[in-house]
Amino acid sequence: MDRTFGIPTPDLDSKSLLITGGTGSFGRAFVKHVLEKSAPDRIIIFSRDELKQFEMEQTISEKYKERVRFFIGDVRDLERLELAMREVDIVVHAAALKQVPAAEYNPFECVKTNIHGAENVVMASLRAGVSKIISLSTDKAASPINLYGASKLASDKIFVAANNISGSQDTRFSVVRYGNVIGSRGSVIPYFKNLIENGAQSLPITHPEMTRFWITLAQGVNFVLSSLSIMNGGEIFVPKIPSMKVVDLAKALAPDINHEVVGIRPGEKLHETMITIDDGRTTLELEDRYVIEPAFAFWSNSHLKSRDASAVSENFEYSSNNNLEWLSDSNLKKLIIEQN
Repeated sequence: MDRTFGIPTPDLDSKSLLITGGTGSFGRAFVKHVLEKSAPDRIIIFSRDELKQFEMEQTISEKYKERVRFFIGDVRDLERLELAMREVDIVVHAAALKQVPAAEYNPFECVKTNIHGAENVVMASLRAGVSKIISLSTDKAASPINLYGASKLASDKIFVAANNISGSQDTRFSVVRYGNVIGSRGSVIPYFKNLIENGAQSLPITHPEMTRFWITLAQGVNFVLSSLSIMNGGEIFVPKIPSMKVVDLAKALAPDINHEVVGIRPGEKLHETMITIDDGRTTLELEDRYVIEPAFAFWSNSHLKSRDASAVSENFEYSSNNNLEWLSDSNLKKLIIEQN
């Protein structure tokens, strides 16, 4: 279950980083990790909620505070992004509207943030001369059936294609795509734990066969950093992570509580896919991840071949129900403890 993603992380000493959506679960973990492991010149937390920025600022040690900047702004605002990205070396794009039901009922807002916001990050990065930009995606972007997934697929396409318009400019864009994050705000584990702590007599299960990919925040941070280290521009990086049935997750958290099948919510899949059969034709496999290659004439995979990357098998598909690795009850509990 070790998922340290051992590719060396990039040298972030004396670098300036900006993270959109930086007050979210991933942003907090990312900033904490970078401050403790590196000596960046500054990290800019770009987000639109001043209360979350204030609360996050209180958690940062005094010895790191001079390196952290809080910048109120929305990825929908191109001018504000351009202002924030001045003299920035690396951008991690984590801002998104992520709740599937909310996106289904508020489609215009989802499109403005997830699609137009992605376009704005690309344009601001190009104009500011940022060196590397990596965008956080989701398993729901592969063969999407809900608006959140479709908007993130559009975002992925925008970031991959951005390498075509950067030209000779030293600005490169890549994407990381992974599954459900254990313990992140709004995810099913904190939801179940809250119900259990408040004396729930049953836990709501959407479907007894539903499966999902699982990764911890720390693993997600390590994966993003290691992908930054090896990116050449245009890749979609997908980690090798375990799957688990949602009903088994509920049993592991509360073995003595009954389950109530409530049905699949609007826009929800029974199983998630991170690499479709069609994407499999341009996918390389490394020891700890898969890499979906861009279809660019100028793109070279020599940097991956040097790491012993190989083509996946014919008709390869990476889905939560056909995964070769499954999360056990004991490992789930261990990861929850580590997460806390």
